[in-house]
Amino acid sequence: MPEDSGSARPTETRKLAAIMFTDIVGCSRQMGAGEARMLRLLDLHNQIIQQAVTEHHGTVIKTVGDAFLVDFPSVVHAVQCAQQVQAHFKAHNAEKEKAEQIHVRIGLHSGDIVQREGDVFGDGVNIASRLQELDAADTICFSDMVYRDVAKKLDLGTVVSLGPARS
Repeated sequence: MPEDSGSARPTETRKLAAIMFTDIVGCSRQMGAGEARMLRLLDLHNQIIQQAVTEHHGTVIKTVGDAFLVDFPSVVHAVQCAQQVQAHFKAHNAEKEKAEQIHVRIGLHSGDIVQREGDVFGDGVNIASRLQELDAADTICFSDMVYRDVAKKLDLGTVVSLGPARS
């Protein structure tokens, strides 16, 4: 049966992209313990992430509270951005007392995404999100696909395999 050409469907496009998810560890708990302080730290966090994303040719798709969803045209740029973000927070935290520290988890994956109405969907996004949730504070968790793309191009430091994905 022919499709009804009069029905309005959202415009969508597909592309391959490197996806980065970031999240501040314990943000909700910290917000409850000191809202004004946490809002100030959140502003600093957002500034550091935005600057790194811009420098590495990324696009912020959206933010939700303390989380960023970013896409990059290059896996190398995505990893370099994540490394820069973690380096900034490591330097920040070294000079601050515990209550003033910002600890971030980052998940990276490369894959097919669907862009629709200013948002993104698909397995590429979902995998990056799940990787970020597996991550320990102050680290970057990336998929094997990302690792294979950048292992011979960048210094990744110590890499620990988490093994095959679990459902």
